Amino acid sequence: MDITLLHVGGPTLVLDLAGVRVVTDPTFDAPGPHPIGDGRVLLKLAGPAVTAASLGAVDLVLLSHDQHPDNLDTAGREMLGSAGHVLSTTTAAGRLAGVDGLEPWQATRVGPLVVTAVPARHGPPGAEAFSGPVTGFVLQTPDGPTVYVSGDNASVAVVERIAERFPAVDLAVLFCGAARRPDRPEPLTLTALDAVLAARALDARRVVPVHSEGWLHFTEGPGTLNRAFAEAGLGDRLTVPLIGVPTSLRVPEGVGR
Repeated sequence: MDITLLHVGGPTLVLDLAGVRVVTDPTFDAPGPHPIGDGRVLLKLAGPAVTAASLGAVDLVLLSHDQHPDNLDTAGREMLGSAGHVLSTTTAAGRLAGVDGLEPWQATRVGPLVVTAVPARHGPPGAEAFSGPVTGFVLQTPDGPTVYVSGDNASVAVVERIAERFPAVDLAVLFCGAARRPDRPEPLTLTALDAVLAARALDARRVVPVHSEGWLHFTEGPGTLNRAFAEAGLGDRLTVPLIGVPTSLRVPEGVGR
């Protein structure tokens, strides 16, 4: 089976799945400083590979959270109004018009897709106090692939819980980069080694890492991920998409099953 995807940059990935065009965490602003409301500034180093308008009709936006501009920026907020459906946390739904909020393990249908919100933790235990609530998603298609989108999750234990409920993940889209705050040593997103553990827990046939470049607060890039997966013997399952280049991803039958 084939899955078509386009990495726009950062956490923003376009997936064409069962006739549904899906966009994750839309970020389309130009490079520059992005204040985050508590006196800190996130510095964006690279702009998007394509504009939001160039994507055409977007059927579904999966928004892991709305409180950080590296996951939802000004241009990303503007595109939400033109999307067919936007799914996120219940707190995001309370702040943003047109957003449907889901609790963890709550499912909804968008066309042929069944979309289930799954837990995510944006940092170490207790991170909700400073990072706020975050969600991931699992997309299931009739007679097609099952896709896990991690959102800004840093916990392998959380992924293990998800794997218990969804034991046959075909594609895992992992937000990586080992993002860190200057005042905290703990990673706020998956490290490369944690991404390997997450891939093993899910027994994912294919892994696509995103959100590991383009911002100053990322501490591990795609090269670190590629090396970690190769050393773990999982290099054949990892696809690091070229930013701005459409990719047809073949999910082989029977791998890891």
